Amino acid sequence: MVILKETNFKHLGTKKVGKVRDVYIQKDRMILVATDRHSSFDRIIAHIPFKGQILTQSSLFWFDKTKDIVPNHVIVNPDPNVIVAKKCKVIPIEMVVRGYITGTTNTSLWMLYEKGQRNFGNFTLPDGMKKNQKLTEPVITPTTKSDEHDRPITPKEIVEEGIVSKKLMDQIARVAMRLFKRGQNIAKSHGLILVDTKYEFGLNEKNKLTLIDEIHTPDSSRWWEKGSQDFMDKEFLRLWFREHCDPYKDKVLPKAPPAMIAELSRRYIQIYQQLTGKKFKPAATPIAERIEKNLKKYQI
Repeated sequence: MVILKETNFKHLGTKKVGKVRDVYIQKDRMILVATDRHSSFDRIIAHIPFKGQILTQSSLFWFDKTKDIVPNHVIVNPDPNVIVAKKCKVIPIEMVVRGYITGTTNTSLWMLYEKGQRNFGNFTLPDGMKKNQKLTEPVITPTTKSDEHDRPITPKEIVEEGIVSKKLMDQIARVAMRLFKRGQNIAKSHGLILVDTKYEFGLNEKNKLTLIDEIHTPDSSRWWEKGSQDFMDKEFLRLWFREHCDPYKDKVLPKAPPAMIAELSRRYIQIYQQLTGKKFKPAATPIAERIEKNLKKYQI
C-alpha cells in the first residue's frame, strides 16, 4: 500500500517535524500535513496506510461538532491530509481526559496506578481498582508537551511553574471536560466508547483560548466498541511491542507484522466511518505529489 512517511515541500515556510505531522510555519498561519507515521513510546514504531487522511478528516468532523464549545484553529482543508490553520501561541501542556483506568505507556493512568500511585494531585483513586474499570467521573491528567518525552504534571504544578495562570488553567480544564463529554455522547450514539483523549490549546491573535492540533482521532484517543472493551485503536499494536521488546529502551525495534499494520489501518477507517457516517474514500496517489499540487497557492 502507498504510505506517506515524510514531506519536503519547498516555499511553504519553515518546516517543523512533529511525531506525526510535518508543519510548515508562515507569518500568520501554519500548514499541517498529516503523514502516516505512527508514534508510540516517544518514537515512530510503524507507518499505517491512510492514517494521515483519517486523522485529518476525523479532526475536521470533530472541530465542527465542538466549535460552539471553543474556537478552533482551522482555516481551510485544501487536501485530504492537510489543514491550513491559524497561527496560535501554543500552551505547552496536553490536557489528557480519562473516563476509564487503562493504558500501556509510562504516563498512562493504569501504569501509574499499578506502580502504587493513588494521589494524582487533583484527584485520588481508591485501592482495588481493576484495569479498564470505568471511573466514577472523568478525570484530567495533564502532561507537559514535548517532541521527545511528555511528563505528568498536576494543574497545581502547571500554575506554580508559571506555565499558565490559575484563571486560564481553570478555563482549559472546564473546556477540556466539556469537549470530552460531547465526544462521549456522540460516540455512544454511534456504538463506540471514547475511553480517553488528549487536547491541545493555544491563544489566538486576540488572546482567546483556541483548540489546536487534532481532536478525538484514533491517534489522540482510545476507542472501544460499546458493550465491550475491544480495542478499536492502536492499543493492540502497543501491546504487541510491549510483548516483543522494551519500546522505551531498545535502540532497534522489531518490525510490526504486515497483518497487524493492515488491521490497524482497517480499524482507523472503521472508527472514521462509524463516527461520521461517511464512507472512507482513499485520496489520489502519489500522495506527496497530490499534496504539493493542492498547496501551490500557499507557497511563499
